[in-house]
Amino acid sequence: MPVQLIASPVALPLADCSVRAGFPSPAEDFSGKRLDIAELLVEHPQATFLLRVAGPSMREYGIDDGDMIVVDRALHPRHGSIVVAVIDSDFTVKVLHTASGSCKLRAGNPTYPDIVPKEGQTLEIWGVVTSCIKRFAR
Repeated sequence: MPVQLIASPVALPLADCSVRAGFPSPAEDFSGKRLDIAELLVEHPQATFLLRVAGPSMREYGIDDGDMIVVDRALHPRHGSIVVAVIDSDFTVKVLHTASGSCKLRAGNPTYPDIVPKEGQTLEIWGVVTSCIKRFAR
């Protein structure tokens, strides 16, 4: 069940340096401005929701089991968008593939088949995924 994101400011410090993923560099000045994480992730607060992902079907897109995704219902889905879809009242996250007037939903894991709506089946694109929030060590 989707939970609406309540956009209350949470200002976290933003360091004035980048973090290298290669060889470490000497520490730089870490005094920076504060960044509101909701401002960074949310464009349309009244239409934005958080959903927790269950399952590995989107792992090739960096979306893993247990991650939280930010879903904006105000955005128009396009070919190639990662979307949350409702198929016969079941929520799923997949890549929207549109061609020749038809659409299908593709997983980011080759062990999952494409979802092609069958006749009589209800498919609604519920929202567009704009971000993925991962949690590593606690």
